[in-house]
Amino acid sequence: MRSSDVAAALREFAARIDAVDPGVGPELTVDVTLSPATARALVEALRAYHDPRDRGACDACGSRRLDDNFLCAGCGAASGVFGQLIRERMARYEGPPGELPGRSSAAESTQ
Repeated sequence: MRSSDVAAALREFAARIDAVDPGVGPELTVDVTLSPATARALVEALRAYHDPRDRGACDACGSRRLDDNFLCAGCGAASGVFGQLIRERMARYEGPPGELPGRSSAAESTQ
């Protein structure tokens, strides 16, 4: 295991985390001495790690900042199956402009 392999794994890991939660402030520099076995284990752990906040890329803008409802924090679009369902429902909707799908004016006037 070469030090360049460990450095590359750390850079890749940092890029994946920063895509989900962009850091602010100065970057940190770390100087660590590792045995070859520890270096291999660290590289494997970094490459296997999946951040639970990473819910994939936004279908609209490509950002990786989707919330629990798969709404993009960057552009506000709904992504994944949820977003597809909303887009399909909106495409079929034929009501007056500004009225939400699934709500009829007649139902509201009787309440």
